[in-house]
Amino acid sequence: QVQLTESGGGLVQPGGSLRLSCTDSGRAFSILAMGWYRQAPGKQREFVASITSRSATNYADSVKGRFTVSRDNAKNTVYLQMNNLKPEDTAVYYCNADAALESYYSDTYNQGSHWGPGTQVTVSS
Repeated sequence: QVQLTESGGGLVQPGGSLRLSCTDSGRAFSILAMGWYRQAPGKQREFVASITSRSATNYADSVKGRFTVSRDNAKNTVYLQMNNLKPEDTAVYYCNADAALESYYSDTYNQGSHWGPGTQVTVSS
């Protein structure tokens, strides 16, 4: 059973940094491919970054060079390190788990059905 919980959000000034965490309480975290998404007020949820079970990563163009996704399978946790934050990064950030075996065998990530409740990130002076 996949159960996700995000943490690490908060208020930060432009140019600052935050590290988000997403922890899975289940037993199969190491085979999950994980994704980060965000949703700003009045906008659709959008893809931010992903990491496969074997740690292949992918990023949205808007965050490339500023955000880094990583995972620690011993802690059942995926991280999103966010540097040089901008006001347009303000959103609720969600983690997502892709538990499909096809994704595991092909070392890919596709949006799965498991979501965390989200954590608010506000970038403002």
